[in-house]
Amino acid sequence: MVTGDNLITAKAIARECGIINEELANLPDSVMEGPQFYDRMGGLICRNCKEKSPCNCDRKDIKEGVKNLEAFKTVAKNLRVLARSRPEDKYLLVTGLRELGEVVAVTGDGTNDAPALKKADVGFAMNSGTNVAKEASDIVLIDDNFASIITAVKWGRNIYNNVRKFLQFQLTVNVVAMFTAFVGSVVLKESPL
Repeated sequence: MVTGDNLITAKAIARECGIINEELANLPDSVMEGPQFYDRMGGLICRNCKEKSPCNCDRKDIKEGVKNLEAFKTVAKNLRVLARSRPEDKYLLVTGLRELGEVVAVTGDGTNDAPALKKADVGFAMNSGTNVAKEASDIVLIDDNFASIITAVKWGRNIYNNVRKFLQFQLTVNVVAMFTAFVGSVVLKESPL
């Protein structure tokens, strides 16, 4: 959970949502504040020129990454709540997770969420949010209900599974039909189908 709320409020909300419990709340690096997180990671760098991002590289050549990737790997294992986060903290978190090969989805409704929404693999914006957030996101939730994301994922997985099963069936049947026609033509000198 990444939020702009203070640490105490963020912990209370995370406990209520089941993101953390008493055991997780006491683990090192499970709950952090945004500026502390950003300082430990060292910020962003351009992987091409090794300069602090933003750099003077051509826009198409910039490949951003976390400066201290080893520290990011250790923190990312335990991090559950990022409180008092700024736009650059959210962006750094998304960049780092993508750099580790994770698939990242971000929800947001404000102008400050736009960079993270754009950087994520999938950005969800709330319909009541700003136009900047809507433009930066991939999907706009019309009803502003987070449960809609879960429903959409369930439907998407169902459709994906059905398409996969259909293609598997079609390929199996067509390969067998082609094999039968070929072997029949060679042996019988005419197509058995």
